[in-house]
Amino acid sequence: MKEKVVHAVQDFYPDDFSWCYGCGRLNKDGLQLRTGWDGERTITIYQPRPEHTALPGFVYGGLLGSLIDCHGTGSASLALHRDNAHELGDGEDPPRFVTASLHVDFKKPTPHGIPLKAIGHVESIHPKKWKIYTEVFAEGEICATGEVVAVVMPKNFTKR
Repeated sequence: MKEKVVHAVQDFYPDDFSWCYGCGRLNKDGLQLRTGWDGERTITIYQPRPEHTALPGFVYGGLLGSLIDCHGTGSASLALHRDNAHELGDGEDPPRFVTASLHVDFKKPTPHGIPLKAIGHVESIHPKKWKIYTEVFAEGEICATGEVVAVVMPKNFTKR
């Protein structure tokens, strides 16, 4: 049975905030990453496409960075939403986050052709700032780890 995220925070972002290349559900050319709860941790599962090749048989590292980045902001959104006594689908839009910092460590070459699983552990470090530690697995083997510091998106962020 293929594992998937059924209830993803990205499904509940307003349309105006659903265009991110990594996690925007309305960006048809993007990755459309989906992040949800798995108990007390967060999870994103993604099947790399052929164009995500670094060398034949291996995933491009930039994809792993994007996976950790969007998994981090989605995880922060889930955590603050729950911290505010809400759950996905209760009628309240989840908060939207942006990345303040991203750090990625590549542990081993990531094989292509199999789903990647990002598992996140979330830590509140300020009412509007969250730190997410992520491990990326391919067939149960850790391929990359990362840390995202995510901040609540400022209200004027979408203005040019």
